[in-house]
Amino acid sequence: MRVEIYSKPKCSLCDKAADVVEAVRARIPFELRLISILESPDLFERWRYDIPVIVIEGVPAFKYRVTEAELEARLREVQGGMSIAKTDAQDG
Repeated sequence: MRVEIYSKPKCSLCDKAADVVEAVRARIPFELRLISILESPDLFERWRYDIPVIVIEGVPAFKYRVTEAELEARLREVQGGMSIAKTDAQDG
């Protein structure tokens, strides 16, 4: 399973989201990729007002804030083969 966090340096919400993701990753193994939206103009344009964005298996799942319980529940859904329920984060 692959999880990506779109963020940027000096973003306190991004740092908090990364801490939550790492805490959950200690219980549920997955591949994690941290992506700075400053890496490309396209990423910056797409996500600049929404960071942090947590993407699970290519599907935006959370933006701004996430709790360990929410993330763990969503990851278990994906592991079990269930589709990811649409959230507000998926409108971007």
